Order: sequence, then structure tokens, then C-alpha cells
Amino acid sequence: MRDSILACVMNWITATKTGVMLSVHACPRAAQDQVQGLHGDAVKIRLRSPPVDGKANDALIAFLSRILDVPARDLIIVAGHSSRHKRIAITGVTVAAVQARLGL
Repeated sequence: MRDSILACVMNWITATKTGVMLSVHACPRAAQDQVQGLHGDAVKIRLRSPPVDGKANDALIAFLSRILDVPARDLIIVAGHSSRHKRIAITGVTVAAVQARLGL
């Protein structure tokens, strides 16, 4: 029972061969860039940038790069380019490291 509860809670992050896959619920036009917490099966991240011409996507990659202390080239949006719900592949990190840096 406990394992199934943990599996539900951990749907927002998955280990891969090269790092992790992170589910993000992006909220553009916020007052400040911040990790808001969990939003269903994703991490809610508020961004100051508007969702115009990919600016919010660029801001999301820059913000996560800074928070996770990894180069921006190691973060790739693999799904959800024009959606609030995104899947981001992050190379060279572990699930535990991402959880600790995001405070989740």
C-alpha cells in the first residue's frame, strides 16, 4: 500500500538513464519566478515572463538551470512547448538532487 502511495506522489519526477524527466505546470505572468509546490502530478512553477514567442519556455529553462545548478544545455522541453503542462528532460542529475533543490 505504501509503495503505491509513493508512486502516486512521485509521478512528477522519473529517473532516466541519463538523469530525470520532470513534469512541470508553468504559470506565466507571475509576480516573481518561484517553485510553488506540487500541482497534481507536476511541479507548479510561476514565471514572470509572458507566454509569447517562447519567452516563457526560455525563462523556465533559465530558472530551472539556476535552481538545479545545471547548464541550460542539459535541460530540454520534450513535450508541451505551447502548453502549461510540460515534460522536461534533465541530464546529469538524480531524482534526490532535484527534489532537494526544488524543496519538494
